[in-house]
Amino acid sequence: MLDIRTGLKLRLMSLILAVFSVLLSNAAYADMVRLKDIGKFSGWRENALVGYGLVTGLANTGDSPNNKATRQSIANVLAQFDVAVQPDLVLSRNVAAVMITAKLPAVAHQGDTIDVTVTSIGDARSLVGGTLLTAPLKAPNGKVYALAQGALFVGGYKYDLNGNVAQKNHPTVGSVPAGGIVEVAVQARILRPDNTMVFTLSDADFTTSSRIAAAINKAFGETLAKAQDAEGVEIRVPEADREYLVDFVTRIEKLSIEPDTRARVVIDERTGTIVSGGDVRIAKVVVSHGDLKLSIITDNSVSQPILIRNTGAEIRTETVSNSRINVSERSETGYVSASNNTVADLIHALTRIKTNTRDIISILRAVKAAGALRADLIIQ
Repeated sequence: MLDIRTGLKLRLMSLILAVFSVLLSNAAYADMVRLKDIGKFSGWRENALVGYGLVTGLANTGDSPNNKATRQSIANVLAQFDVAVQPDLVLSRNVAAVMITAKLPAVAHQGDTIDVTVTSIGDARSLVGGTLLTAPLKAPNGKVYALAQGALFVGGYKYDLNGNVAQKNHPTVGSVPAGGIVEVAVQARILRPDNTMVFTLSDADFTTSSRIAAAINKAFGETLAKAQDAEGVEIRVPEADREYLVDFVTRIEKLSIEPDTRARVVIDERTGTIVSGGDVRIAKVVVSHGDLKLSIITDNSVSQPILIRNTGAEIRTETVSNSRINVSERSETGYVSASNNTVADLIHALTRIKTNTRDIISILRAVKAAGALRADLIIQ
């Protein structure tokens, strides 16, 4: 009987130790982040494209005849099909002049499709139901990289009749999903002429940059990486890996480190939003907060003469204003004592004494001014 109990105790102890080791392991890797999630290689970026075109098929909601650019564009399109029409004779309101924007990925092959956004540049009332005619999309260097065409998807509407208007969102902005076709292939170049690459951090930090270089060198067993500054890590590509650059980059992106971040408290005064890390510390501080309300009320009354028939220059109706000031102060004052607590603890304590968000923002600014908030206070 004793052996059975001893065996059960040993099994229970081993189970507890196993659970404890798993928890420790999860805690150790809880803050580990892949390099792919905190930065990118220099040269890997999207390319902006822009174009001009016409949207047709609008139900009398297009540009008015006063828009000379639209009339000229319609005449130019018809001239390509051997239809000669003077721009002054074009009176259609079913066409709108638009600007087209799109983003070309860092790597794109001929025939790939991209999404395009269409915006009206004239006085069109709505682009609902319209179709974009074929239009070239150019890069800043003036070269055409894609063609855009297709039916517009507009997430809004606008209808008006006899002075009544019903509108939702912006009906003069639409999109054409997969409406752009890539005509010229592009390939981002991340390998520099000296056979090195630069990994750039999304948030510059010296400690994180140093940890990335150390992790790369440890993974490859040789000194390949060197932290240039707080944002960039220079990586030398071995000669054997230059032919298989994709595999080399994949191995680097899969590495995990624990990034070092600065403590920050972000406040949006317009919406009353406070965002803070859960471990942002506050030094020893005492907060005393009161609530004073002041209101001024004015009552307007009319003084009417008693003898209505006895009128003259000195007898008239007078308006009398009576004003009073009401001052109310909360009887109890909010008192919070913080000793090596976090911002989350302070906000929780202030919430318990029913402090509103605007007052909490003022208190955090005062705590920062007192030098007790050990974090960057960012006010938007």
